[in-house]
Amino acid sequence: MFDLQSVQAALRQLGFDGWLLYDFRGLNVLARRVLGIVPETMLSRRWFYYVPAQGEPRKLVHRIEPHALDALPGSALAYLRWQELEAGVREILGGAKRVAMEYVPRNANPYVSRVDAGTVELVRSCGAEVLPSGDLIQLFEACWDDSQWAMHQEAAVHTRSAFDAAFAFIAERVQQQGTVHELDVQKRILDHFAAHGLVTDHSPICAVGPHSGDPHYEPKPGDAGKIKQGDFVLIDLWAKLDRPRAVYSDLTWTCFVGKQVPEQYEKIFQIVARGRDAAIAKVRDAFAAKQQLQGWEVDQAARDVIDSAGYGQYFCHRTGHSIGQETHGNGANMDNLETREERRVLPRTCFSVEPGIYLPEFGVRSETNVFVDARSQVHVTGGALQTTVKTLL
Repeated sequence: MFDLQSVQAALRQLGFDGWLLYDFRGLNVLARRVLGIVPETMLSRRWFYYVPAQGEPRKLVHRIEPHALDALPGSALAYLRWQELEAGVREILGGAKRVAMEYVPRNANPYVSRVDAGTVELVRSCGAEVLPSGDLIQLFEACWDDSQWAMHQEAAVHTRSAFDAAFAFIAERVQQQGTVHELDVQKRILDHFAAHGLVTDHSPICAVGPHSGDPHYEPKPGDAGKIKQGDFVLIDLWAKLDRPRAVYSDLTWTCFVGKQVPEQYEKIFQIVARGRDAAIAKVRDAFAAKQQLQGWEVDQAARDVIDSAGYGQYFCHRTGHSIGQETHGNGANMDNLETREERRVLPRTCFSVEPGIYLPEFGVRSETNVFVDARSQVHVTGGALQTTVKTLL
């Protein structure tokens, strides 16, 4: 539900004259989500919705679809010809100078940059400076309410127990039959989700040996996917409750199919765990000190640990991603690798912390979720953190 008063208060707080929300055929999913336009709504023409920091919003819609934004407050202006569209943009802006849009210079953050360069040029030609709307998007798309926080905690109980189910299944099959396939473990996890009312957008990862060195590995048929005694295994799983507006829990654990973990696995795990813990400490310390924290700083805290241990080149992804109704949400990511994430870590947002080291022989990732509540208290979810590679036999 679009909350005009809250949006305008945020615009004033952040120093914007207004927020120009724009979409063409679903290209700007962020604008549609903020305004509450459901995905199945068929809009075939360009539309603009301008929210000034003070006063009444203004709409620009095509004459074929004059009722496109009727559910939203504000007056509407209709265009037919392209010349009328360009004049209409100027009119609804009303001389605004600092305008937020889903744009980031040099496309430095593609999660926010949803407006094409030509539309940005059009808005600039009206005398407006176009500025990134990243923190606005977070406030009205990535922040959870109390119900979503409760659903996340409930989901996290079952995602955490999914590892217990998977590890017990691996141990039983290896002891009874000698091997078990990655795909069978994957199915066991999906059965666990179904039994506890969870859904997922993609099947979990079960990766044995060298497969665990591929961060986005997908199990497939074949002998290479068989797990036996003496193998190292990584399991990455994510799911949410099968309820409206539910949000994800996303966790990764590792195990060794044997009684004693070889030193090579434990050594790398402990480096990764120290990086994970350093990232979490960065978040806790910043909020305890009431300091602003940007996503890149959390990534750097983990990356410094892994770099100093000599494995920086093997840490090939960001430390964490926003979590929401999608596994990868629309809030700040913990990233100073793929992007320099300058969006702030905000109260009521959730994100993963999941550093990793990926070697040709095996890879280690340790993933948990962090939620900052409305009082700026920092919560690590998904049960106790993994402190050592788990043994199964």
